[in-house]
Amino acid sequence: MAKNKSLYYCKNCGAQSAQWIGRCPSCGEWNTFEEEIIVREQTAPKGRSHAEVVLSTPKLIDEISLTRLPRFSTGYEEFDRVLGGGVVPSSIVLLGGEPGIGKSTLLLQMALKIRDKKVLYVSGEESEGQLKMRASRLSSTQAPNCYVLTETNTQQIFKHVEDLKPDLIIVDSIQTLQSSLLDSAAASISQLKECTAEFQHLSKTTGIPVFLIGHITKEGGLAGPKILEHIVDTVLQFEGDQHYGYRMVRCIKNRFGSTSEMGIFEMTSQGLTEIHNPSEILLSQNAETYSGTAVATVLEGNRPMLIEVQALVSSAVYGMPQRSATGYDIRRMNMLLAVLEKRCHFKLGAKDVFLNIAGGLRVDDPAINLSVVAAILSSAADIAIDAKTCFTGEMGLNGEVRPVSRIIQRISEADKLGFTRMFVSKYNMKGVNAKDFNIRLMPIAKVEEMFKTLFE
Repeated sequence: MAKNKSLYYCKNCGAQSAQWIGRCPSCGEWNTFEEEIIVREQTAPKGRSHAEVVLSTPKLIDEISLTRLPRFSTGYEEFDRVLGGGVVPSSIVLLGGEPGIGKSTLLLQMALKIRDKKVLYVSGEESEGQLKMRASRLSSTQAPNCYVLTETNTQQIFKHVEDLKPDLIIVDSIQTLQSSLLDSAAASISQLKECTAEFQHLSKTTGIPVFLIGHITKEGGLAGPKILEHIVDTVLQFEGDQHYGYRMVRCIKNRFGSTSEMGIFEMTSQGLTEIHNPSEILLSQNAETYSGTAVATVLEGNRPMLIEVQALVSSAVYGMPQRSATGYDIRRMNMLLAVLEKRCHFKLGAKDVFLNIAGGLRVDDPAINLSVVAAILSSAADIAIDAKTCFTGEMGLNGEVRPVSRIIQRISEADKLGFTRMFVSKYNMKGVNAKDFNIRLMPIAKVEEMFKTLFE
């Protein structure tokens, strides 16, 4: 056994040092180093305590045969879309989110729904009885291939994996696990790095995909050093407003697919259910129209969606105008207000402006800019926009309406949902045949053209 020693680890980036340092030389943060007692045993390689050592040899890249990895479905189309088409063998996925948002519920439902694969659900947070109660609530049918293991020691977990030989492993959560190779406490930086590395070695050598549930910090980032996100193949963020029933799975990193995809679920008493057409639930169902409301056509990954943008413009009664945005970048809203003030001569400098994206979504697609401007102008003029009118376009600093990507998909989605008029950039009309759609296209080059059409 090696001699006991203590090392100092940075809580932010995971850098280590033999002595305490005030400022981390790697990430530049102050007072982030913590001392941990390290005990390393000279045993078999990490994650393979009872396996033979397999030496790898270098190969010419031209000699390596290229085979497509056979993915398998999670049982949920929304989850498969975010993963890039399904679960990839030998992959390791890290899922993070707020406490109580539904991370464990989502992966337990996935474990119960996969019928043709043997799934091992490792829980360090809940007992077997608690998991059985949750499974009974989530699924009314039996799950003959779902096994539950309540264990926190990684070496014991790997022994059960060798005996059971599962096709998929789910760990809830990585912060509760502890490796006997280290003497530090669970959830410490060294334990997080060691346990994640052991599961990575297990996944790559056996071909078993692994899902890890991770906690997040109060700032919203994944708890632990940033190196965890570099170790795993895919990083997913499970998010949503506690006051809404909708939950979104966003992809932050994916070595096997796109990082722009998003899956939408709804939390019910029976667990999470998929939402295949989010536009229908994100749009207002009220027959009466109000000023300050505009419908935007945006893209989340490859999926077009129509969402409702709400704005409220009123006179500033406290001297200093207030600016607030929910679900939208406040800096981008201030930029659009400056463009309207400078280039288009709309007097909004002494007005309070409040903006909200309905449904609890957060949208980053630049194509929402035109609908944000339309909602602000509608509220300022106190004139309602027709409920069957939608917008898509990016605003430039000169007040011009810039083209957006995949305009055909956006137009088709609006046409399918029964909209009769759609404002688009004039520069998007190249290659678009308006006769192919029932919706009336309104190409514009400047925001003043939209204002004259809507409010004059």
